[in-house]
Amino acid sequence: MTSFPAAPSAAPASSIPSRRRWLTLAIVGIAQLMVVLDATVVNIALPSAQADLGFSDGDRQWVVTAYSLAFGSLLLLGGRLSDLFGRKRTFITGLIGFAAASALGGAAPDFGVLVAARALQGVFGALLAPTALAVLTTTFTIPRERARAFGVFGAIAGAGGAVGLLLGGFLTEALDWRWNLYINVAFAIAAILGTILFVGRVESDGPRPRLDLPGTLLVSAGLFGVVYGFASAETEGWDSPFSWVPLAVAVVLLAAFVLWQRRARHPLLPLTIVTERNRSAAYLSILIAGASMFGIFLFVTYFLQATLRFSPIQTGLAFLPMVAMLVLAAQLSTNLLFPRLGAKIMVPVGMILGATGMLLLTRLTVDSIYVTDVLPGLMLLGLAMGSIMPASMQTATLGVDRHFAGVASAMVNTSQQVGGSIGTALLNTIAATATTAYVSEHLADGSAALGPAAVAGYTTAFWWGAAFFAVGALLSAVLFRRRSRTPQATAMTPDEASEAVVVG
Repeated sequence: MTSFPAAPSAAPASSIPSRRRWLTLAIVGIAQLMVVLDATVVNIALPSAQADLGFSDGDRQWVVTAYSLAFGSLLLLGGRLSDLFGRKRTFITGLIGFAAASALGGAAPDFGVLVAARALQGVFGALLAPTALAVLTTTFTIPRERARAFGVFGAIAGAGGAVGLLLGGFLTEALDWRWNLYINVAFAIAAILGTILFVGRVESDGPRPRLDLPGTLLVSAGLFGVVYGFASAETEGWDSPFSWVPLAVAVVLLAAFVLWQRRARHPLLPLTIVTERNRSAAYLSILIAGASMFGIFLFVTYFLQATLRFSPIQTGLAFLPMVAMLVLAAQLSTNLLFPRLGAKIMVPVGMILGATGMLLLTRLTVDSIYVTDVLPGLMLLGLAMGSIMPASMQTATLGVDRHFAGVASAMVNTSQQVGGSIGTALLNTIAATATTAYVSEHLADGSAALGPAAVAGYTTAFWWGAAFFAVGALLSAVLFRRRSRTPQATAMTPDEASEAVVVG
């Protein structure tokens, strides 16, 4: 396995007092929850925001797309900036910027300001998300503590979308749509104060590397093209030049980025980080899980609200059992199962659970009942994500030189974001095609109820989601290496390194 020598002058993160390490986890968890739930919390508020500000259905998608475009395209840059300028400083900057952008969006007098605020949220979210994971990576190096910390962080990363649905429903119904943005200010203030008071210095000493400007421009433009292309495919269709042209350009730019990284003196993303077999398997697993889970939130939400007539708050509550199972699985897998079995077993098992949960959801009809027909699938999917995400995150960041912890962490977020963009576009297209085919076949006169047609689209998407998970199970079983007892080269003390159980 490729290893990265730790900076000799780096103070071991284990020197941070234990109490402060766990306070750091709580603070990082708040920041991660804020970023993850913001991808879904605004969705429920969109109808109210549209009625208030008076923008069209065609413009509505930009409230979501503006965030995902900025966030997805700038993640690697955000991670590298945390390597260059220090984790704590970058973390606080990201929190302040995210809070300011949220306050601007909450007070938006018109559609343009709202979209601009959402784009700014994406910019500072791209700074904040990889930095949060990098802080965690460099703070927790003792294997047993690292497992617990990543269990909590992985649960937050997996459950944030569902929590966003619940919080968005409550704030929209009980207060006003603007509070879906204002709430971030409260989260950010709590995290800023906690960071100043309790988070120690978590960066390495030594010479500061330079920013790879050509690499930054190439990868940021390439990721922008990926996210924009898939977002356009969702609304414009795959035959639209707004879909395939950005994707084609993105392929060229990302290929140029890889070639440049091979010769750059100060590469933005050293290719040894992503070509190491275990890490590449972890990034791929996160991408596949992200593609599948975004479909879950999207189509189960549609089914609950359009077919079962759930309110926004009821829809959010309906996802809580999945969140509970996710948290339970994350803690069991990281504290008990992952140290014994490794990612080669944990991730494929999680993928199989995910495929099974998806298959259960393919049985949905217009007459389905939540408790018997929706709940079992959601609970299995919670178990799946609790098995996949913490194990993959640990493996993706284990053994990386601290000088590159930020950009390695950014690859985790990038994988999840790109996976979500791909999954949303593909599954939406598949569902729409299936719905149209059902209408053509069963509702020739166009006068019958369209409910069964919509459900046919959802269930077809669930079949494809099951296929995604099945492919993920196969790839992760093949790509992850068997466990080894050779200690990783990371910033551990000799005693800590002797305890390490390496997944590789």
